[in-house]
Amino acid sequence: MDQKRYKRKIYLEDKPRSEAKTEILENFSLPLEVEMIPISDALGRVTAEPIFANVSMPHYHASAMDGIAVIAEKTYTAHEQNPLQLKLGIDFAIVDTGNAIPAPFNAVIMIEHVDMIDEENVEIIEPATPWQHIRPIGEDIVQEEMLFPQGHILRPADLGVLLASQQLQIPVAKKPVVTIIPTGNELVEADSVLSSGNIIEFNGTVFANFVKDWGGEPRLHRIVKDDPEMIKSVLLEAAETSDIIVINAGSSAGSKDYTVHIIAEIGTVFTHGVAARPGKPVILGKINEKIVVGVPGYPVSAYLSLEWFVRPLICKYLQIPEPKRQTVTVKLGRRIVSGMGAEDFVRMNIGYVNGQFVANPLTRAAGVTMSYVRADGLLVVPANVIGYEQGDFAEVELLRPLEEIKNAIMFCGSHDLTIDLLSSQVKRVRADMKIVSAHVGSMAGIMAIRKGEAHVAGIHLLDPNTKQYNNSYVKKMLAGVDVVLYPFLKRKQGWILPKGNPLGIETLIDIAEKKANFVNRQKGAGTRILLDMLLKENGISSEEITGYDREMFSHLAVAAEVNGDGHGAGLGIYPAAKAMDLDFIPVGDEEYDLLMTRSFYESESCKLLIDIIQSPSFKEQVEKIGGYEVVEKAKPKNLV
Repeated sequence: MDQKRYKRKIYLEDKPRSEAKTEILENFSLPLEVEMIPISDALGRVTAEPIFANVSMPHYHASAMDGIAVIAEKTYTAHEQNPLQLKLGIDFAIVDTGNAIPAPFNAVIMIEHVDMIDEENVEIIEPATPWQHIRPIGEDIVQEEMLFPQGHILRPADLGVLLASQQLQIPVAKKPVVTIIPTGNELVEADSVLSSGNIIEFNGTVFANFVKDWGGEPRLHRIVKDDPEMIKSVLLEAAETSDIIVINAGSSAGSKDYTVHIIAEIGTVFTHGVAARPGKPVILGKINEKIVVGVPGYPVSAYLSLEWFVRPLICKYLQIPEPKRQTVTVKLGRRIVSGMGAEDFVRMNIGYVNGQFVANPLTRAAGVTMSYVRADGLLVVPANVIGYEQGDFAEVELLRPLEEIKNAIMFCGSHDLTIDLLSSQVKRVRADMKIVSAHVGSMAGIMAIRKGEAHVAGIHLLDPNTKQYNNSYVKKMLAGVDVVLYPFLKRKQGWILPKGNPLGIETLIDIAEKKANFVNRQKGAGTRILLDMLLKENGISSEEITGYDREMFSHLAVAAEVNGDGHGAGLGIYPAAKAMDLDFIPVGDEEYDLLMTRSFYESESCKLLIDIIQSPSFKEQVEKIGGYEVVEKAKPKNLV
């Protein structure tokens, strides 16, 4: 095992993504393999050649109604003033829907239009026309008719058509085998006992299900350590047993990122690095005529890379077009900065407010899996665009159905744990509705209401002069706007400290004097405003607080940072400290209110929201968290 000969490659290419994709598609030329499968197993499979009907449907003249079969020409004299009597077996036969029409009859009269005289005789008052209410041979399917062309993805109703035409087995494209190889010394299985530095290997399962969803057959390899010879051996084996190879991690420029060198040694490297964020450090190559795609270890980078380069390969093999996502034009609720020269793929939350779609970016960190899970869409910022200003309009690719987005309640403002509980309750009561949250702080929440970019804003802004929450800010910032301030929660704010409080912190003065590593909230957050007021009251400057400029966008994020630092400290709500099993020293109670326009307050959606807030089940859930109290029988605050 000679690791020294695999020198670290520090610089990656900036090849345009479209160019890299075209190159590997041109080098992917595996012939389509065909397999015969029974119709019962054919859902979602792709036809490998045109499929023709073996029989017609119906294959006989069939009655389309319950009634009597007659010879139409013998009924022409029937009239309400001249009823015509018919005799069973001579003039008519009884038929039900689907029955064969016996000769010599050529028409069906609905039973509702027949007057039964007795068991043998009937009377009609309207004539029949030839072939009325009869399904002719081949009305639905004609023998030898082409049912489906090559490259058709079979749906549930398609299987019924195939069986009705007596197709019992059909030729379909063999699913391309995609071997997925997770690599890394730090990776462990999900059922392992975790220690510092361990990372659970979950990308492989996600990859496998993407591949399955796109029509491939995934084969997930066991974890391979960062050993060049082991990686080489596994790649060579995969090139013999699969059609496409995906290797996860080792694609960047780290000291143990051997993958590009190994592929170059045993095959060909077309690309190492594309001009896209996230997803830049991707490797595209070929080993023994099999395309290999090396994707980054960061989950979001990896998922996008799979979509850009593995999905097109599967679609080319199956001879089907690449699926296109629905797009929608949105108004951007926040500024989005991008660097020239590379495409940016920004995950977005989308809401429908006042007749327009409004979108806010989620975290752009490539390793934050939940940002992809929670995203409603992707904003693709072209390589020649440096970004968008707040309020600009842009096109977003949808990751969820448009109707689901339209029914969402757009929540903007200060983060609170109960909003997730509220969203869950809303979903339980109305399956087609959810809450979309953007944690941007109280001030930004007020501005979102002012600009018509949110339905509801959560705010907890303490006025240092009046010592009252929210009213003065709303009056000042929303003068002339008809809004409602609805009392929602009372919650405890305090110092969040490591378990056991190793620095012995009790006050803000202690935090400054003992140089605790403080974790702050972002500018405009109610907690940040409270901190600044406490600093002023205690005569402490922000420069005396170590970490004052270190910002987090939620109480849980503050608690998580404190949890990982024995000298850490933060200001936040009790439930966040409790969730991380941290110490908490109360500073005071605060009011967390919901701000909304009057038109939304009077809407059915808001009525549902308030009914849930005041419900016993929701209050019980909130009280279990601790440090909260739902305002009983709340009425809108007086803003006059």
